[in-house]
Amino acid sequence: MNKILNRKNIFNAVLIALFLVLLFVPPAKALVLEGLMKIGFFRPDTTTVQANSKSGEFSGVKFKDISGKEVDLGELKGKVVFLNFWATWCPPCLAEMPSVNALYEKFKTDKDVVFILVDADSQLPKAQQFMDKKGYGLPVYAVASDIPENLFKGSLPTTVVFDREGRISYNESGAANYADPKFITFINKLKAAN
Repeated sequence: MNKILNRKNIFNAVLIALFLVLLFVPPAKALVLEGLMKIGFFRPDTTTVQANSKSGEFSGVKFKDISGKEVDLGELKGKVVFLNFWATWCPPCLAEMPSVNALYEKFKTDKDVVFILVDADSQLPKAQQFMDKKGYGLPVYAVASDIPENLFKGSLPTTVVFDREGRISYNESGAANYADPKFITFINKLKAAN
């Protein structure tokens, strides 16, 4: 019995248990990813700004909020648009949400910056309940039209930022720390550009 309960076996059992928790409990995985973001991992790469799509190309791409109000990307020309596809069951989505909320809080009163957080499952009541529970003020939407593949290929989370001309300036899949000062500077540069 003493050979079974030695320090090495107990340590190995604890490691295996932690691994299983991280593997099968999405909030635990999200917590670890969020911690890694806070220490400097998962910074969004804004050095390769795309801005290669044609202006107005996304007219007719629509999203609907919980009250039924629709937003058309084509009608947001003149504004910087932060578009994020996420789901409540997605650990990387949950991990980046505090940083997305921090970015939103920085720009929520700025009429030139628009946030659209798209629940990929289109379960708006569940998504809104998540936001309310966490104390986030982020606007939640569902898809209300076809989404071009150059915006969303199905990977969660996916974040797309449009410049004031309606061109894609940033398009990345995977979690990132959007409260990073470099990303805030990137948004401000897009706002200042004509």
